[in-house]
Amino acid sequence: MHYDYLIVGAGLYGAVFAREMLRKGRRVLLIDRRGHIAGNIFTEDVEGIQVHRYGAHIFHTSDKKIWDYVNQFTEFNHYINSPVANYKGEIYNLPFNMNTFNRMWGVVTPAQAQAKIAEQIADLHITAPSNLEEQALSLVGRDVYEKLVKGYTEKQWGRSCKELPAFIIKRLPLRFTYDNNYFNDRYQGIPVGGYTIMVEKMLEGIEVKTGVSYQEFVTEEERDGRIRVTDRLGNTYEKVVYTGMPDEYFDYALGHLEYRSLRFETEVFADCDNYQGNAVVNYTEREIPYTRVIEHKHFEFGTQKGTVITREYPAIWKEGEEPYYPINDEKNDALFKKYQEIAGTRPHVIFGGRLGQYRYYDMDKVIAQALEAAERETE
Repeated sequence: MHYDYLIVGAGLYGAVFAREMLRKGRRVLLIDRRGHIAGNIFTEDVEGIQVHRYGAHIFHTSDKKIWDYVNQFTEFNHYINSPVANYKGEIYNLPFNMNTFNRMWGVVTPAQAQAKIAEQIADLHITAPSNLEEQALSLVGRDVYEKLVKGYTEKQWGRSCKELPAFIIKRLPLRFTYDNNYFNDRYQGIPVGGYTIMVEKMLEGIEVKTGVSYQEFVTEEERDGRIRVTDRLGNTYEKVVYTGMPDEYFDYALGHLEYRSLRFETEVFADCDNYQGNAVVNYTEREIPYTRVIEHKHFEFGTQKGTVITREYPAIWKEGEEPYYPINDEKNDALFKKYQEIAGTRPHVIFGGRLGQYRYYDMDKVIAQALEAAERETE
C-alpha cells in the first residue's frame, strides 16, 4: 500500500498533523516507539484517578483559534495552575508574587516588596553577570534566589548555578499582585478524563501502530535521485513527518545533541485521601533529590478514596533513555543548525515538535506548528 505520510510519533504534533491530513483526504500511517499514543501527555487510570505518567501538563493558551481547536476533541475543566514551593518546610506561592513576598519578608504593599528586592540587588553590586547565579541574583536579590531558585535550578541541570551560563535565565517574573495563577493566558485547563482521551479522539479513523521504532520499521533508499521510503511490510510513503530526535534520525552522523531526562516515581496511597493539598509542590532545596511532587487527583478536583502521587527526578540523558528537554546552549544550537542543513537536503522529511525542532515548546505552540505544517503541505 502507498501512503502519503508516515508520521513518526503519536504526541500532539503527530496527532494534529495526522488529523489534518485525514481531513484533507490524505492516507497516513502513524507509528510510535512507545506502547501507547499521546506522547508525554499520556494519562492513565490508576485507582480511578487520571495519572500524568510523564509529569504534570496543564494546557494554557491565549490563542482562541488553538483553544477552539482542542475543544473539538474534549471538554476542559477550569483547573488553574497554582503551584507552591517547599523550602525546608517553608511554603511559598508561585509564581513569585505578593503572597510570596509577604511570606518571605512580611511586606504588605507592592512598594514595600519592590524596595526590598531593589535593596538586595543594590547590595550585591553585580554589573555584568558572568554565570547563572549572578544573573539570577541581579534579577531577584539574595532571598528569592537562595530559597526558590538556586537548589531547584541546580537539580534541574545537575550542575552548580555558578557553572551554568547566565543566558539560561533571561528574566525571572516578579508579580506585584496577590495572584497565584502561574499562567497569564486567557484559556487554561485540563481535559476532563485526561489527555489520552483527547488524543484518541484526534486519531479516530487513522491507522496507528504503537511499539514500533522508525529505525527498525523503515528503510530509506535513494533511487533515481530521490529517496524511496519503504517499511518492513512493503508499504511505501511519499513523505515522513518525524517528531523524534534529529540527531538520531541521522544516526548521530555529526555527534549527539544533548538533552535532559526525567525519572518518575509513582506511589498509590489507599488510606490517604489528600497527600499534600495541591496538585504540584516544588521542592527547592538541593538536598531533596526530586524537584516536585504531583498529586494527580487535584488536577480534576477529585474526591476519590485514596490518592496517587508522583515524584519527579531530573536525570542526565543517555542514548536509549527518554529525552525530555533540549539543552539549548551555544554548542548544541550550533550542532542542531548543522543537522538542519543536512535536513534541507531531505525534502521528503518534515521535522516537527519539541524534539524534531530541538526547542522547548508549550502544548499550544506545538499544535500551532503542526497546523501550519499541514497547511503548507496542502497549499
